Amino acid sequence: MRPADKAHEEIRQLYHNTTPATVERDLRRAITLLKGLATENERVTVAGYMDGLSQLRSEWLLARRRTQAKSSHSRVGRKNRKK
Repeated sequence: MRPADKAHEEIRQLYHNTTPATVERDLRRAITLLKGLATENERVTVAGYMDGLSQLRSEWLLARRRTQAKSSHSRVGRKNRKK
């Protein structure tokens, strides 16, 4: 298997196996692999997976921020009720 094929396969696996807990690490690894590809054509073949990883990271980051914001708002509300 050619190095480009190995990189493509690893990026594909990173995309399919990423979780909210691993997405940052997986995206960094995918970027490293992408930088190692020699031609534009090789990079184009993994562009969809790279975009997908980036979108997952954005969605999960926003969801985490919303959860934290709701949590901090509910704590503030409880404090106000005690007064």
